Amino acid sequence: MFIETLFTEPIYFFRIIIIVIFSITLHELAHGWAAMSQGDNTPQKTGHLTLNPVVHMGKESIIFLCLMGIAWGQMPVNPSKFRSRKLGNILVSAAGPLSNLTLGIIFILVMKLLANLNFSALFSIEFLYLAARINLMLFLFNLLPIPPLDGFHVFSEIFPKFKPLENSYFRLFAMMLLFIIPEFGIGLSDIANLVIQSMLGESISF
Repeated sequence: MFIETLFTEPIYFFRIIIIVIFSITLHELAHGWAAMSQGDNTPQKTGHLTLNPVVHMGKESIIFLCLMGIAWGQMPVNPSKFRSRKLGNILVSAAGPLSNLTLGIIFILVMKLLANLNFSALFSIEFLYLAARINLMLFLFNLLPIPPLDGFHVFSEIFPKFKPLENSYFRLFAMMLLFIIPEFGIGLSDIANLVIQSMLGESISF
């Protein structure tokens, strides 16, 4: 269990907790801001336009993150208020993963900047690298066309015939498979590492 990391690598444990909570909070806020831009004020009315992670994740998600290393968030939206329901659903769903992609790129650029300015010794490059990797993994994971992930909502708007899968047993089965196959997480991590290394070039070596 992930909680064991607290006793073996406490710094690594708290780094992951901080990064994941921060990243999921901005992910959900991105959904909310996108919904507002499409004419839906539900995020504002429900008090979800906040940086408070408990509002977005809930206590159960934060506890589960500490125990198992898995977390989730939610942003209430009302698609019926979108100016264009189809386009609105696509934009709002894509906003979350794109926020993680943006964060990942920002962390990579900060690492590169610090290395070029010879300031890397003054900052925790390992923390920035971990933050970039986690956000790129969140981006890749959430784009999967599997319910209830954001990628499925985008995919099902483009291919409406797949929408019934949202409320089928396939949803539970697919998510269970993702979490019980260790190679899946390793694959996401490898892709994220490849992207980071390709962007950093020779700037930083570990």
